[in-house]
Amino acid sequence: MRPELREYNFDWMMWKIMDIASKTRYGTEKEFNRLLDYIPHFRGSVEPFMAQGKPGETLLHMFRKYLENIVTAHDRGKKIAITTFCFCPAIFYAMDIMPVTLEVLTVASILAWKRGTSDFLDYCVEVGFTETSCSAQRGSLGAYLAGLAEDVDFVVCDSAGVCDTNANAYAFTSAYLKKPMYQLNYPPTLTDERARAYHLNDYKGLISFLETHTGKKLDPDRLRAVLEEIRKQDELIAELEEIQRLVPNPLPTLYNFFIYAGRFTFAGLPECTELLNDLLVTAKKNAEAGVSGLHSGQEKVRALFCYIDHYTVGFKLWEWLDKHGVAHLGSMLSRFCAKDAPYLGGQNEGAYGIDTSTVDSMINSVADLNAKMPMVRSIRGPYDAPHMWLEGLLAVTKILKADCVVYNGTPGCRNTWGMVKLLARDLEQHGLPTYIMYADGFDDRVQSWEVTAERLDEFFRIRKLL
Repeated sequence: MRPELREYNFDWMMWKIMDIASKTRYGTEKEFNRLLDYIPHFRGSVEPFMAQGKPGETLLHMFRKYLENIVTAHDRGKKIAITTFCFCPAIFYAMDIMPVTLEVLTVASILAWKRGTSDFLDYCVEVGFTETSCSAQRGSLGAYLAGLAEDVDFVVCDSAGVCDTNANAYAFTSAYLKKPMYQLNYPPTLTDERARAYHLNDYKGLISFLETHTGKKLDPDRLRAVLEEIRKQDELIAELEEIQRLVPNPLPTLYNFFIYAGRFTFAGLPECTELLNDLLVTAKKNAEAGVSGLHSGQEKVRALFCYIDHYTVGFKLWEWLDKHGVAHLGSMLSRFCAKDAPYLGGQNEGAYGIDTSTVDSMINSVADLNAKMPMVRSIRGPYDAPHMWLEGLLAVTKILKADCVVYNGTPGCRNTWGMVKLLARDLEQHGLPTYIMYADGFDDRVQSWEVTAERLDEFFRIRKLL
């Protein structure tokens, strides 16, 4: 790693950049526009946020607070856990633990730093981690392996069997940093009682692990408050999803990113609830006026992203969609599988519910919630098995009236690459044109944005969608 990269701690630097970005709207419109001329390398990230009005400001403040919470955790007597976006942070917040979610920090560094993540991606390989692993973790993991961030206290992962490169990233982190680790197994089925019982006991083992390493017992009242807040968030997300059924879609293209950014960082806390309420205000206003959420004004086609979005150049994907009149109907990441959510199409067997009546019911609820996290639920076995990827996609494309499906991931997504062409074939047979992107959502060196945009344009034109 180049010496200049060691001048500032990674997490402190991200915090300060987000802190400054969150204040850019404090002046007048004229002052804000003038400021953008002085930040050409950051304009592509700041301007799209601020163009969303209050939700954009709320999200930037939320990112700032998340990073500040990481940097100041030890000063406030909190332990820090390094974890994955596949793991709901509810239990951490209930036990006063600060979660460092690598994938979130990877995206934050892409948005905030001109260099992007390439140096940290490569540093992981320099110290012995495989180059073929997922770039979503490596983009920020390199900073932690290099000692350029707050020292973490332990590692928690729950994606074994769902994503091997994800699980390997956390196992490597634990070994390299010499930190204790708890590895949750995921239930092999979503509806089998034996599997549920196993997962619940595994989750109780996690709680014992956290109690041992924090010196604090789980506070039932605090857990209840976190779960009740998640219940509110589920209701707000369901309402946003219901509004997306309208044609034209009243939600701006970035709103689905905002939904999962909020849940991955502040699930169960008021910050996420505030963001979702802000999104709902605009969505309802557009719905009542019967207008599209696209800034371009005209919805020409409705696209569902069946996996993740593309982050390597700020918000150019969302800007491209908006410019071409493509309504973004969300991705796998923006759907958390709460019971009775409209996008489930009645598939409540594979969804989670929240019961706060007893301590056991709360632990069971949070364990069940964790087992139904977006990727854990959909990509954990045969793509065409019940409650899996294909079934869920067919339900949501029908409900949201999608015209096409787009896949994007990373070269390290072995579970999806092993079946995505079969998935595309089946979706096509159901009348859904399906495009497989060959870019890396977190590493622009795999395929430049210019090539990615060119190929997106080719797909939409050849399939006569635009």
